[in-house]
Amino acid sequence: MHVLRSVAVLAIVCSIAPAAEKQLKPGESDVYNDVAKDLGGGNFTKSLADLDMWQRKFPDSDFKDDRSALYIQTYAGLNQPQKALDIAGPLIERGLNTLFPDAAGQTTILRVLYNAAGAIGQLPNPSSAEIATGSKAAHQLLDYDKPLPGVTAEKWAEVRIDMRDKAGAALLYIAMVPGMQAMAKQPPDCAVAVSAYSKALAEYPEKTVLSYELGRALNCESRTQPEKQAPAVYEFLRAAVLDPSLGNPKNDKKKIEAFADSAYVRVHGSDDGLAQLKQRVRQSALPPADFTIVTARQIAEAAQAKFEHDNPQLALWMKIKAELVDTKGEEYFQTQLKDTAVPQLKGWLIDAKPTCRPKELVVAIPLPDATTAPQAEITLKLDKPLTGQPELQTDVQWEGVPSGFTGEPFMLTMDTAKEKVDGLKMMPCAAAAPSRKVRPR
Repeated sequence: MHVLRSVAVLAIVCSIAPAAEKQLKPGESDVYNDVAKDLGGGNFTKSLADLDMWQRKFPDSDFKDDRSALYIQTYAGLNQPQKALDIAGPLIERGLNTLFPDAAGQTTILRVLYNAAGAIGQLPNPSSAEIATGSKAAHQLLDYDKPLPGVTAEKWAEVRIDMRDKAGAALLYIAMVPGMQAMAKQPPDCAVAVSAYSKALAEYPEKTVLSYELGRALNCESRTQPEKQAPAVYEFLRAAVLDPSLGNPKNDKKKIEAFADSAYVRVHGSDDGLAQLKQRVRQSALPPADFTIVTARQIAEAAQAKFEHDNPQLALWMKIKAELVDTKGEEYFQTQLKDTAVPQLKGWLIDAKPTCRPKELVVAIPLPDATTAPQAEITLKLDKPLTGQPELQTDVQWEGVPSGFTGEPFMLTMDTAKEKVDGLKMMPCAAAAPSRKVRPR
């Protein structure tokens, strides 16, 4: 941030003022002054060239460690975080307070810690050594409480806020690294990512980016473990409810909110219960162990079970018909349905052949929500004709044995005994009109 950088640059000369046991060699101050001028003007490319010259001319300088600190600042300015951390690691390991013990050294310490903490977050795949250096730098920066010499209390307060932000961002990134690395594998190591992000979220429950990334990892696991869909939705919604920017003002909040809502609808089948869950996710960073969302499939299965319970005859026919209209319908009829007794079915009598004393009944089985006229689907062949004329447009029930089938037009023929047809309403056959004999002229 600009506040710390400006303070650090202004204090460069002070931070390298010779101590009793450290002396600038003849001509060394000139090259140092060039570096100070470069950094003060933000010319990091020139600074690197001058630092290299300083190192070539004075390899055994009493200010080698100070020079290393300036290298760190230069590499940070050049967006070369790996090189900055490579140099910062040994300095931090040796102890910055030991290397820079005087008041002027405080600025150097802050420069090292600040730039090292910033560098770790710029590495997409940091090594364990780089993570260790970044972590130490961030923690030490977070704990640093010695005001810089010559800096007002008001300015120091601004610097402290900047330091804490930089340290916090570094530690959050470090906590995310194991999960990021697991998800970057081909194929992703979903389980490791879930474990890593869960641990990080427990440490930083207010960071919604962790909730979002944990949701992604759980979603990854759900490909083989469908039960992980519910906790994934929980985390997506939590991120969207608490901070849909995920800590980054550049993120599209509405897009993340819409994604979280759609994730819930995709699992549940509708937005019923969504508002209540949005309130629930505020209570805990991680869902309860028994958390679940009733899925669209479970809802459909429950509805189907209820339908079959309430309409057993219709449900049976729907299963039979679904098999018959399938591309392998004829095979199903010949191998599984033909000559096999079918439990009682219920239908709508729409025709009788012949009208009086018929031996064939034609029935339809309309669906409850049908909006079109019932279509003939089953022909019942009776073992003996009925005595009278059956009333059409009435419900009948029967048991029978399939004996024939055509797919186009659809018709299933079933053989049945007259006594096994229930619900028939019989009427006397209409008397035939007397024939009139015409006398020849």
